[in-house]
Amino acid sequence: MISFLADGHVASPRGWRAAVAACGIKYANRDDLALVVSDYPATAAAVFTTNAVKAAPVLYDMALMAQGGDLRAVVINAGNANACTGVDGDAAAVAMARAVEQALDLPPNSVFVMSTGTIGVPMPVDKITRGIAEAATRLSPDHGLAVARAIMTTDTRPKHCAVTVTLPDGNVITIGGMAKGAGMIHPNMATMLAVVTTDAAVPRDVLDAAMRQVLEVSFNSISIDGDTSTNDTLLVMANGVSGAPPITDLASPAGAAFIAGLTAVCQHLAHAIVRDGEGATRFVTITVRGAVNNAEAKQAAMTIARSPLVKTALFGADPNWGRVLCAIGYSGVTVDPNRVVLHFGGMRVLENGLPLPFDEKAAHKLLDVPDITIDADLGLGDGSATVWTCDFSYDYVRINAEYRT
Repeated sequence: MISFLADGHVASPRGWRAAVAACGIKYANRDDLALVVSDYPATAAAVFTTNAVKAAPVLYDMALMAQGGDLRAVVINAGNANACTGVDGDAAAVAMARAVEQALDLPPNSVFVMSTGTIGVPMPVDKITRGIAEAATRLSPDHGLAVARAIMTTDTRPKHCAVTVTLPDGNVITIGGMAKGAGMIHPNMATMLAVVTTDAAVPRDVLDAAMRQVLEVSFNSISIDGDTSTNDTLLVMANGVSGAPPITDLASPAGAAFIAGLTAVCQHLAHAIVRDGEGATRFVTITVRGAVNNAEAKQAAMTIARSPLVKTALFGADPNWGRVLCAIGYSGVTVDPNRVVLHFGGMRVLENGLPLPFDEKAAHKLLDVPDITIDADLGLGDGSATVWTCDFSYDYVRINAEYRT
């Protein structure tokens, strides 16, 4: 059984604490540094941006994860991405990790580093290390909501949640998380930053397999604007404080329960990112079924999701089925136009490749709501996939035109 906690957050699982500090990196009069710490060593798994241009913290973390050790903490700053900053940026990432290890007397190479914000700006290392020293004195399980706010950039609201999972043997584990992201969102990865914690005991190889399985139906199934960031990172950590027996087999009943809980958290955070898309006015669920396989279904759905013409039509609540059919056609998947059936908001608008005489005004009303659906049946097989996106509004252009200035 899975239950969402009211105002659940990344420090909701047992044995986790958090703290924030205001470093003045870019923003005035707000917290811009977050620290999440486990009281005990935690196994960890992570996945990173596939962009060839990777920020200094991503390179640091990739090397850290390759060492295979446990983690004790993650430190995150907002306002500066520490990307395209050369050797000074590399040194800044190391300095952030070392500052946490020193402030909390943690083992070497036990701190993960994340940064988000403007690309190409030198990191104010002195400000950040002072902030780390301050945050280290304020750690508490009660600061989970504060750290979710501290990592925001163009986000309009924090993204956080936690669930309890009752395992088949009666033991209860908790999984919590936070994410930030509102723009430059597209697989792979499709989240700017996300941290998930749990008090379950999960060996690293099993945790990695679970993370990658859940990733495909959460963060890798969303798109806001088709851009993949230099900093995208998902980190999952498990410290075992719950006392439940270790989860060593994802095919077991306990493993299935853990996967279900992890999926609930990651999908909630992924949906929250889409709902907070820069300038977004609509949350769009796109389902493609009847493809020759699941991979082609997802490819077609993601092509629809990143089409600027589809997204602008949705902003105007325009039931322009032609744009959707066109996107399917150039998606690169197997398509027989004469078999395609389309629904907008539950209304069938296209059947066997030909338009139906639907009520345009009624279709407009079905799309002129915050949550809308697009369903496409390719009529070729059993493949299916669901992805989530948002519309493109005037504000998306304004926000991104003014981001640096």
